[in-house]
Amino acid sequence: MSLINKTAHFVDNLLGNSSIELDLKKSPTKNGKRVLQHTPKAINMMRKDIKTWKAALSAYSNPENPKAYPLQQLFTRIMDDGLLTSQVENRLNKVFSVDFVLKNPNGAINDEQTKILVESGVYRDLTKAALYAQYFGYNLIELNTYKDADGMMRISNELIPRENIIVSQGRFYPDYTEDKFIEYRNIREYGTWLLEFKSSEFPLLNKAVKHVLMKDFAQSCWGELCEIYGIPPRFMKTDTQNPTMLKRAEAMMRDMGAAAWMIIDEEESFEFAKGIETSGDVYKNLINLCNNEISMLISGAIIAQDTVNGSRSKDEIAQDVLWEKVMEDLVVSTDYWNKNIIPALRRIGLLTGELTIEYNVPEDLDALWTKVVAALPHYEIDPNWVKDKFGIEITGKKETGGAVLGLNHGEGFFV
Repeated sequence: MSLINKTAHFVDNLLGNSSIELDLKKSPTKNGKRVLQHTPKAINMMRKDIKTWKAALSAYSNPENPKAYPLQQLFTRIMDDGLLTSQVENRLNKVFSVDFVLKNPNGAINDEQTKILVESGVYRDLTKAALYAQYFGYNLIELNTYKDADGMMRISNELIPRENIIVSQGRFYPDYTEDKFIEYRNIREYGTWLLEFKSSEFPLLNKAVKHVLMKDFAQSCWGELCEIYGIPPRFMKTDTQNPTMLKRAEAMMRDMGAAAWMIIDEEESFEFAKGIETSGDVYKNLINLCNNEISMLISGAIIAQDTVNGSRSKDEIAQDVLWEKVMEDLVVSTDYWNKNIIPALRRIGLLTGELTIEYNVPEDLDALWTKVVAALPHYEIDPNWVKDKFGIEITGKKETGGAVLGLNHGEGFFV
């Protein structure tokens, strides 16, 4: 049996599951055809709670027959939270704010290949897929090629639904409610047309689930409080046994506004149930707590949220903490690009030659200038370096009270 037939033939009766056989001879180079076809499913939009989360975790962690779709749908649901989305995107956008270049093995910048990658439009999507793997646990991307109006080759990419993937077993389920699957790591397109990104740790979003669910609960309760106590209901006492008076009372109450109303008999009474006197602070505090926990989880600090107790110094420190996490993301991105993405793009034909990606991480010029000032009394500093690094034009020496500061022609900067 040939290698293609061996990789195309899947038989797995383990635990009663059955695999799907792919005829790879029909798509040895993919030829624009989808490799992993899936059946679209409607997403359950009912309200989620902690019980739902625990059940999804149990299904996801089942060692014999794991199911990913309940937990992945829950992750998609919590990403509707405005704060969580903003924190994730803020961290990701800082990665995209850093420029990159492709380098040859000798360390020289390959401007031509860098330009090709930038203009291809796949850098942002593939980097996002690689970094989002730590939030969702994994991502599987399917690439495709097409020609634009000028006849230039372009690459499109599509995210395979995470609900259809069991990453621990390397299986793709066309219909995640059925038992038929494809072992996607065994097909020839894997590593070229199919790019997999997976985290070695449990999905980061799992730690945010309870905070988003409790935040939704607090917002819902706060909304009910506003509905009940914001516009208090009205009541009228009348003789409910008299049809004429009852109709007259109903007409009066309808015409008096939009608040809830009721009509009771002259012998009846109405009272609000006595509860904790609050204007909603209990819910507001719970929401703030959840927001802080979400921010700490994604950014490592509370950033631009606490407008009452916040300060510029606190926010600057928080930005420094966030930048440390961005640096970690840059390391992860570099690793995926050099080991997985660039080799795949080279096999497809978009890139040529041995290449590696390198990020131009900006320096902290304020901290560097502080070091320069501290070194001035003791060392000579090259004026050309100062000009290139800080943009300061050195035109000559300056004498102040016997101390000579300035340009030492050919010998140094400060003496």
